[in-house]
Amino acid sequence: MSAFYISVAQNKAKTEVKKSQYSAADITVLEGLEAVRRRPGMYIGTTGPEGLHHLIWEVFDNSRDEAMGGFADDIEVVLLPNNFIRVADNGRGIPVDVHKQTKVSALETVMTTLHAGGKFGGEGYKVSGGLHGVGVSVVNALSEWMRTEVHRDGGAYVQEYVRGKRKAVVKKVGSSKLHGTVQTYLADAETFNKIEYDFDKVVAHLREQAYLVKGLRITIVDARQSAMELPEVGDALYIRAQLYHCPSQTFYFEGGLCSLIAFQNRYLKPVHKNIFYIEKEADGVNVEVALQYVDDLTSRVLPFANNIYNQEGGQHITGFRTALTRTLNAYARKAGALKESEENFTGEDVLEGLSAVVSVKLREIQFEGQTKGKLGSVEARGAVEAVFGEAFSTFLEENPEDARAIAGKVILALKARKAAKAAKDSVLRKGALEGFGLPGKLADCASKDPAESELFIVEGDSAGGSSKQGRDRGTQAILPLRGKILNVERARLDKMLASAEIKHLILALGTAIGDIFDLGKLRYHKIIIATDADVDGAHIRTLLLTLFFRHFRPIIDGGFLYIAQPPLYKIKKGKEVAYVYSDEEKNKLIGKDTVIEEESAEQEPSDERNAGAAGPTVSEEEGLAKSSKKLRVSIQRYKGLGEMNPEELWETTMDPVRRVLKLVTVEDAQDADRVFDILMGEDVGSRKTFIQSNAKLANLDI
Repeated sequence: MSAFYISVAQNKAKTEVKKSQYSAADITVLEGLEAVRRRPGMYIGTTGPEGLHHLIWEVFDNSRDEAMGGFADDIEVVLLPNNFIRVADNGRGIPVDVHKQTKVSALETVMTTLHAGGKFGGEGYKVSGGLHGVGVSVVNALSEWMRTEVHRDGGAYVQEYVRGKRKAVVKKVGSSKLHGTVQTYLADAETFNKIEYDFDKVVAHLREQAYLVKGLRITIVDARQSAMELPEVGDALYIRAQLYHCPSQTFYFEGGLCSLIAFQNRYLKPVHKNIFYIEKEADGVNVEVALQYVDDLTSRVLPFANNIYNQEGGQHITGFRTALTRTLNAYARKAGALKESEENFTGEDVLEGLSAVVSVKLREIQFEGQTKGKLGSVEARGAVEAVFGEAFSTFLEENPEDARAIAGKVILALKARKAAKAAKDSVLRKGALEGFGLPGKLADCASKDPAESELFIVEGDSAGGSSKQGRDRGTQAILPLRGKILNVERARLDKMLASAEIKHLILALGTAIGDIFDLGKLRYHKIIIATDADVDGAHIRTLLLTLFFRHFRPIIDGGFLYIAQPPLYKIKKGKEVAYVYSDEEKNKLIGKDTVIEEESAEQEPSDERNAGAAGPTVSEEEGLAKSSKKLRVSIQRYKGLGEMNPEELWETTMDPVRRVLKLVTVEDAQDADRVFDILMGEDVGSRKTFIQSNAKLANLDI
């Protein structure tokens, strides 16, 4: 037998041995909640800030489901000292009697077993957000410590857990005239690298929930800085914030979704007066929709299923958009707003300037993934399409003034879409014939691999000249912009494409824009905004961020957009040179025993120059007497990138080894949308209020 065949035979024999060694002993069974601790991302999406706050939502959802069933009307969420979280409701209280199947209390079953709860059939809940039944048990698994306190049937009961495992059986600790459940937990530092809660984020999420459940009172208390200790089990379900002088907010809305629409549009100008609203059940699906058109270019449609926000939409949104487009086309044809020769409205036309909330409630609900980002229940589509389509058609017939205003808004969007398409096609055709679509002012890099290519968007020709000379020509491209670009918050696509600076940027990116945007054609996987550290630089940066957020959002979501952080100071101590990015860093570096020489950005430091007045806090005589014994330090304050020579710009801002870049992300799209509306929109009053309320956070360079 040849050596080749001997080798094959030996390998075959080894494979058979390996197969025979694979037995039942190799199968790992993770008991209890160990699977959650091993793979937390499968259950809460991430172990970062979003996942940390998701624990609060999961506990709150159980209390909210009690309110949706009509068993509770008051929920309190408290951020306690030392990172403890407490959620209390006045619902029925989790049952504490022994469960027939598990042979332990129903409370322990719910808290320590995945897929256990009152949401899998039976009459515990007709509608709930927790289809998977893993919510509170996942929180328990990912908590260093957790305690459940139940008030029901005249008694107070308690059980504690450590990382998902009970410490003891459920114990009755006394009598109680109350009813409800109190959950207190401490997120596990072994799972979450940083445990830090954002009070504003909690408030925003729970405010939204208060709109969705009429008659539900929700209170959020920030007791983290108070002298409050971890509350013991007792007769009080709620903590009275005023007793501890804690910041708190309480929400209670009778208007429901109409109140939410009014809140969402508070900085925008409505196109029509009356807010459309319908709530009706069809085929076992409760459908609730509210909408209003505003004088804006973007759409804001919030989808909810069993009061869970569906970030990625789903079947209910598909049904809503279909009915909206069909109904408005039918009305416009009937009213003569659209002539026979004109084309129908598209989904893009009818969504422009629309603020809407679409909420469905189903008994048996299907989400795609545990984080419930997308609704998969097919029956929701038909129910929304039928209920909303019929009701909206009636609304247009009964409110002719509102109907005409809405139709006028959509017709304007249709005309603008046509004009924008013509302008876009013209730009792309023209660009394709001029330098293969690349603007002449772009200093491109040699590499054609997007993964290693970088585009620096710099402010002005001066910074452009320095950066072109100082860059790595192999992988770094430079696009200088002249002045401040167009504010795209209120500009349509055709007007944007008439702007030379925006047109150059679009051609440089390579993705195109609008309905033909293609992220796969992005020419650089690092797009770096590099502007001066002054007011004008901040304004230009904000204008660019507005452009990317409104028209190139996938670039932000893909992690391709960055902001350069040039240093504030160049510090020279003897022959040593350091660049620092803050006053704190500067003071730490120079120390106390120094004589400081202030240098302007235009001057090179001189060792013969006398010490400046900004030295240590000693008298002038003492300073002169001791200067010979102290280390002389020269400080150069940078005002802009254009003041740096190419070598300095490379060392501080462009060298991948030493530079500091900030990745641009969108943690909360709704909040980001609101901020852009305020800062870049036409409502001067709201912008003034925003600036006044946030003035103390400004980092002024005076």
